Amino acid sequence: MEIRVAEKNDIRCAVIIDSDKVIKDARSALDLLMSVKYEADTKNIVIDKRLVCDDFFILSTGLAGEILQKYVNYGGRIAVYGDYSRYTSKPLKDFIYESNKGKDVFFVSSEEKAVDMPTR
Repeated sequence: MEIRVAEKNDIRCAVIIDSDKVIKDARSALDLLMSVKYEADTKNIVIDKRLVCDDFFILSTGLAGEILQKYVNYGGRIAVYGDYSRYTSKPLKDFIYESNKGKDVFFVSSEEKAVDMPTR
C-alpha cells in the first residue's frame, strides 16, 4: 500500500494507492486509519471505492456502520471516491446523501473532489 499526501488549504489528506482491497473488515479499516496517522500525520483518508470490500456497500451487513463509527470515535475522516451509479439500493443512496451532508464521511465521484471534502 502506498500513501500519497495531498494538501489543500493547509489540510493534509492521505490518498491511498493499492491494487488490492485495503478495507476488508473493521480491523483493516482501523489499521488503515492508524497507519495514515503515523505515516502521513493526518486522519483524513481519501480512498478509491475499488479498494473497499463490496460488503461495505451492502448496508444490511452492518460493516459500513461498524467501520464509520470507529472512524468517528478515533477522529478519522474518510472520503471514498468512485462511480456509485450501479447501486440501486435506496437505503444506500440515502446513506450516501446523508453522509455527504456531514463532516466526517463523504462519497464523491473523483479523487479531486475527495481531497476537497475536508476543506469545506
